[in-house]
Amino acid sequence: MAKTGASNEPPPAGAAAQRRQDKDLEKSAERGVARGHVDRSIRHALITGRFIPGKAVTLRGLAAELGVSPMPVREVIQRLAAENALSIRASGRVQVPDMTSERFDEILRARLLLEPELARRALPALGKADTKELEDIDNRMDVSIASGDAEGYMRLNHAFHFRIYSAARSTVLLPLVESLWLQFAPFMRTVYGRLGTAVLVDHHKEAIAAIRQRKDEALAAAIAADIQDGMDFIEQAQGRTGRPARTENS
Repeated sequence: MAKTGASNEPPPAGAAAQRRQDKDLEKSAERGVARGHVDRSIRHALITGRFIPGKAVTLRGLAAELGVSPMPVREVIQRLAAENALSIRASGRVQVPDMTSERFDEILRARLLLEPELARRALPALGKADTKELEDIDNRMDVSIASGDAEGYMRLNHAFHFRIYSAARSTVLLPLVESLWLQFAPFMRTVYGRLGTAVLVDHHKEAIAAIRQRKDEALAAAIAADIQDGMDFIEQAQGRTGRPARTENS
């Protein structure tokens, strides 16, 4: 009579291969989640100025801070180095690249070319709900200025601009602008930390008015003026020009 009960025979080779494949897919998904978390965290740190120009950090230190292994940190840092947002020293330490006068001028010119154009393209897609959200962001920025919260101001300033730009749904211009912001933001944060937020001035209310009135050239002009004033503020605060930095009273 045939013996019944659990079989001691090994599972079919196909089943074992499937389990290995499932485990590989699971590990790949986990690596993807970790890499995405690291990418968002480091980009946010750059945008809000938490990377201090001239101060190097280690991959292991970043990994420990983010609660991940060094591998996803290394992958993200290499990608950001390719975007000129970070540089990797021979020692393996990571820092914000130096801001030369030539590099500063190129970033300014690129921003003035790309960001007003993105704003023009975004205008047809911006409605009343978008205008209300932009007003809310701008009001919170005013609170950050009054309280001296430089990091909060920078986070909200980025949110304001990219709330407009993302409406253009550009797969070419938007990544270029994002890369430019990663490159200049740490220097803006240094200036705010040195001089405070009370001297800040922007053209956000003009931009909101232009959106409400459906005037694309007025919107582009407000964005261009905002860029020029902000970049001038960095340049003048670092002593690169003889012109006085603009403030709310100038």
